[in-house]
Amino acid sequence: MAVDTLIELRGVNKHFGDLHVLRNIDLSVGRGEVVVIIGPSGSGKSTLCRVINRLETIESGTITLDGQPLPEEGKELARLRAEVGMVFQSFNLFAHKTVLANVSLAQVKVRGRKRAEADKRSLELLDRVGLADQAPKFPAQLSGGQQQRVAIARALAMNPKALLFDEPTSALDPEMINEVLEVMRQLAQEGMTMVVVTHEMGFARSAANRVVFMADGQIVEDHTPEQFFTAPESDRAKDFLSKILKH
Repeated sequence: MAVDTLIELRGVNKHFGDLHVLRNIDLSVGRGEVVVIIGPSGSGKSTLCRVINRLETIESGTITLDGQPLPEEGKELARLRAEVGMVFQSFNLFAHKTVLANVSLAQVKVRGRKRAEADKRSLELLDRVGLADQAPKFPAQLSGGQQQRVAIARALAMNPKALLFDEPTSALDPEMINEVLEVMRQLAQEGMTMVVVTHEMGFARSAANRVVFMADGQIVEDHTPEQFFTAPESDRAKDFLSKILKH
């Protein structure tokens, strides 16, 4: 069965100075798939996530979204970022705007929705992430876990084709991590296409369709969670798992 490919990277290379951060990356993400990217620090995971919506440029190779090559800049790029939502490690909310305004802003600016229509959609999404009652507050009045859930609602507000998560829980206190992962699990069950860079192995096990293991800028393994966690093939992956699963 041919998977309906939504995101495709072919031969992607990226350097930061002398550092070869992404080495000939080939990766396809099917529509509705949840792909979790794991690996040691410095393996290129976040950079991989960031090139998918052109927060980082690439030197060679191709990246296509829904069959279209990624645009270079300008209006087309803004449109692309609306198609591929991003949730960062730091929540990147506007401190001087209410939670509601944070979620509505890009809908009005990029999608051209009327304010009332945008606010209605925002409230539905805030309700979905369990925060409808926080709409009038400012980000600083919320916990980290709540802020990250607002950031997810904001990304969803654009009706994206895919969502990218770059270590969405690594800045959170342990007791807040689950509330964010819970929202992400829910999205996965609803068929949202997701690429998730994370250290949360429980999430990788339970929510991913595929686990992509990176080391030294390369994809070393790309398997189902079951396969990867029970029978990793490479020494790098075995070593990585033995270190993290001991904790």
